[in-house]
Amino acid sequence: MSRKNYVFTSESVSEGHPDKLCDQISDAILDALLKEEPEARVACETFATTGMVVIGGEIGLRDKARLTHYMGSIGEIARGVIKDIGYEQDKFHWNTCHVMNFLHEQSAHIAQGVDRDGAGDQGIMFGYAVDETDELMPAPIQYAQAILRRLAEARKSGAEPTLGPDAKSQLSVRYEDGKPVEVTQIVVSHQHKDEAQTSDDIRAIVEPYVREVLPQGWLTENTVWHVNPTGTFVIGGPDGDAGLTGRKIIVDTYGGAAPHGGGAFSGKDPTKVDRSAAYVARYLAKNVVAAGLARRCVIQLSYAIGVAKPLSIYADTFGTGVVPEAEIERALAEVMDLTPLGIRKHLDLCRPIYRRTAAYGHFGRAPEADGGFSWERVDLVDKLKSAV
Repeated sequence: MSRKNYVFTSESVSEGHPDKLCDQISDAILDALLKEEPEARVACETFATTGMVVIGGEIGLRDKARLTHYMGSIGEIARGVIKDIGYEQDKFHWNTCHVMNFLHEQSAHIAQGVDRDGAGDQGIMFGYAVDETDELMPAPIQYAQAILRRLAEARKSGAEPTLGPDAKSQLSVRYEDGKPVEVTQIVVSHQHKDEAQTSDDIRAIVEPYVREVLPQGWLTENTVWHVNPTGTFVIGGPDGDAGLTGRKIIVDTYGGAAPHGGGAFSGKDPTKVDRSAAYVARYLAKNVVAAGLARRCVIQLSYAIGVAKPLSIYADTFGTGVVPEAEIERALAEVMDLTPLGIRKHLDLCRPIYRRTAAYGHFGRAPEADGGFSWERVDLVDKLKSAV
């Protein structure tokens, strides 16, 4: 039986965190290629350190002339991301950092499996949903993301000019009878520009935004705050710590509240099931919970390279389901085509919608008019109810 009373912790990082900067560059390159050709193939990795960004991996367009053109624009794309995030430090500046491009054409041996509408690789992917927030996300990760997103808005608007791009948050949330009721510990580490500012100074800046984001009553006199607990945090971003695409997979998903298949998302086009099948697994789990079939649900899908249909579909409702899990598994296979091609078509994934996913979570976001976050829709509810 699931525990009812406990404390659970999740963390998030800002768009200026070195790893997230790399995720955004990789996804900006993906978006640029998808804008040119919806069938573009991209597996792009980015590394960032003091004064330098290194980009490598595989890309492919049917139009070889356009591929050559985009090879020449990679540096411009990377610098645009860095500028938008706000890095203008002496040792990491969008206009002066050295960008090295080692992208090359995709392997024909990998492409042949996808060209048959099969999966681009083997793997297992998980999706999760729970009714403890309106977004059907675990509360600790949802609010850890929201805090940093709100602080970034304040920084970029000019309301808080002393804040820098690099930041982390962490929430320890107390659950009572299975519901989140209180934040017991909160950690915010935020880069700042003034060497003289103390931890107390930074807390005075960030605390109003934290209180604005969190539900009423969650912060109490017993909540322990840790704001810039090591003191000064002026050297940030890749100048303070190297970054790499794909190192924040738990931040990207459910904050550790659910299993993870291990594959990162950013820099991968939607033929890669690491990304598209993880998105559809979230979509399915969210619709199961939205349909009232369970209060909590995890979905696992598995694939083999070059094989179209999933090898398995697994559902677990942790004792909260109103129908057997086997019925949910059968219904999911019935209401949607879960081949890689079927997923891409159903969620309309071959669009330039990915850079926006690369900071503040791939899940728990509102579906957007241009197709962004389509996996957050709850349009399978009626079909699922009928199917079970």
